[in-house]
Amino acid sequence: MNASGYRKLGRTTPQRKALLRNQVTNLLYHGKIKTTETRAKEVRRIAEKLITLAVKEKDNFEEVEVMVKVPKKDSNGKRVKEVVNGKKVTVYDEVKKTIKKDKPSRMNARRKMLSILYPVTEVPKDGKKVRSLSKEVDMVAKLFDEIAPKYVDRKGGYTRIIKLGMRKGDGAPEVIIELV
Repeated sequence: MNASGYRKLGRTTPQRKALLRNQVTNLLYHGKIKTTETRAKEVRRIAEKLITLAVKEKDNFEEVEVMVKVPKKDSNGKRVKEVVNGKKVTVYDEVKKTIKKDKPSRMNARRKMLSILYPVTEVPKDGKKVRSLSKEVDMVAKLFDEIAPKYVDRKGGYTRIIKLGMRKGDGAPEVIIELV
């Protein structure tokens, strides 16, 4: 083990950071990934910290009622326009909405997570209308709402590494790392 406290993985710093961020994002999105053993051990360190953060700050928000302007829509789902001073202007309704407002520590946790996780775009399986049907996945919300509640009673150890044997090409030990 080198003295610096982490594995270099034979890469420059930006490459290594990008690789680990990508693998952590994929692990949290898919639930498990297949990779080499040394990478898995590094990915585990980062993923466990993120999950711990999510578990700690899971309920640290307040519900707030706010007035929101929502565009009025007709029966076809199109926005209703009206002419004001010769211009077409969208008509808005005022609606009461309840939103989750993060407390400062949860906001800080959210920002820490966003500094590690990459944005994930969900693309439709059939490959048709990819642009219009693909949607952004809010990974931080997924961490807070789906992953953290599973691990409330656990004190760490949120991932499991299963050894698969050697890779055919270069003989690197391969593993599956998954969320427990």
